[in-house]
Amino acid sequence: MNPAPQVATAEISDADLDNISGGLAVGGGLYAETPIADVASGHLVIATPEGVAADAAVHTAAH
Repeated sequence: MNPAPQVATAEISDADLDNISGGLAVGGGLYAETPIADVASGHLVIATPEGVAADAAVHTAAH
């Protein structure tokens, strides 16, 4: 027997949506391949009325 998945939904008013939406997001990345290694990096910054969040990552792979 394969029961169908259950999904719960809820309604949200326009006023509530206005309170949680909005803000700015900026991200980017860099990839470089050299004879010694590959290097990749990325960043993401999100600013909302509630605050700012930032993330950065760097990955290297030697040849």
